[in-house]
Amino acid sequence: MEGEPPAHPVAARALAPGASEAELRRIVWQLAWPVIVTFLLESLVGLIDTLMVGRLGAAAVAAVGLGAQILAAVSVAMTAVGTGTLALVARHVGAREQRDAEQVLVQSVIAALALSCMCVVPVIIAAPLLVGLFGVDATVIAPATSFVRLVMLCIPQSAVLFVIGSALRAAGDTRTPLAIGLLVNVVNVIGNYVFIFGKLGLPALGVSGSALATTLAFTAGTVLGVILLARGRLVLRMHLRDARPHLATMRRVLAIGYPAAAEQMLMQIGFFIYLFFAARYGTSAVAAYFIGVRILALSFLPGYGFAAAAAALVGQNLGAGDPHLAERSGWLSNRLSIYLMSACGVVIFLAARPIAALFVDDPAVIRDTVSFIHALAAAQPLMAIDFTLGGALRGAGDTRFPLLAVLLGFYGCRLGTAYLAAFPLQLGLPWVWNALIGDYVARACLKSWRFRSGGWQRVAV
Repeated sequence: MEGEPPAHPVAARALAPGASEAELRRIVWQLAWPVIVTFLLESLVGLIDTLMVGRLGAAAVAAVGLGAQILAAVSVAMTAVGTGTLALVARHVGAREQRDAEQVLVQSVIAALALSCMCVVPVIIAAPLLVGLFGVDATVIAPATSFVRLVMLCIPQSAVLFVIGSALRAAGDTRTPLAIGLLVNVVNVIGNYVFIFGKLGLPALGVSGSALATTLAFTAGTVLGVILLARGRLVLRMHLRDARPHLATMRRVLAIGYPAAAEQMLMQIGFFIYLFFAARYGTSAVAAYFIGVRILALSFLPGYGFAAAAAALVGQNLGAGDPHLAERSGWLSNRLSIYLMSACGVVIFLAARPIAALFVDDPAVIRDTVSFIHALAAAQPLMAIDFTLGGALRGAGDTRFPLLAVLLGFYGCRLGTAYLAAFPLQLGLPWVWNALIGDYVARACLKSWRFRSGGWQRVAV
């Protein structure tokens, strides 16, 4: 049904140029909390998945963890399109250019589908080679290969869902992605239980069952998202008339997004290298890495939420011609993120050992997991700055500077220190884990300087 979209509380339209601190805090929180809950549910599902797979042994945990790393690397194409979508939709919504925002959404979905489909077949074919690059034990290679080949089937669906979520959050609607994410998580948990352990008369598929559940979950979420947008009940609408490829719009999206994709690709490669260094200490270190990431993901949630709020507010207020309010929004989001992530870090640091023991009963894995959790927990305030100000810069379309920050922080500090610890100096595993603290010190300092400089306000999109 054609017509004007329904009214929604979009952040830039809800704030006057001289908005008080309390008003701004209210809007930031309204945008942030649904994102926090969305990723909380996702993290809880990841924890449940790891708990289920953990009953199959350390090799199964390592296999799923390796597969998830490869999945994240392939998903870089989504980052390129999603980041460009976010910046452009936020600008158009702030400037009250609804029609342009909706065209960007549809063209971004088409671009994401095309790019993701190009990645699936090569990865399926090369799965054993990719898994082998991690240098893990032979017992991990076969289940990890099976997981990767099956989970690749969810890439096109997850690409579409990622773009839809980016566009809606940029337009100020963070609750619809929460609802869609709830469906995805419910399907995933039920699917994990049924397929991993062989319930309802089905065979027990183990690690492969986890991949199958993930694919079904993303398919269900994508179908729901497209239906909601096509019905015209949301802040944005997908119009069939926009489905013809429009190369100029796609180029705008990708011109903004490709540095973010390069950043993510470098990070994924960096994670591979970092994991390779950790694998030198045995399978227990590999399993500990993936368990630790799952656990600590809970403390990252405020960073994701306030990064999304900062991105939407910065982009929309720049589109509305109010860079001062955009700057205030970024700093306030950053401050709230630091408070909450620091508190989460303290809690998880203190509870590291009992939480790690929930996943495995292997003393070596528990020991290595605890040391990794302690390192990540100590870095929480720095990670809050990295996440939130990174989101603010991307909302402004300033995607090149975060790429530079990753090169200096991740590669220069984390990988450089980890290499020295693992090989020439032959230090213990905790030294490899603690190398990430220097990484986040560098990235937090660089992004704080960039946002304070105001150069992001002059980036053309």
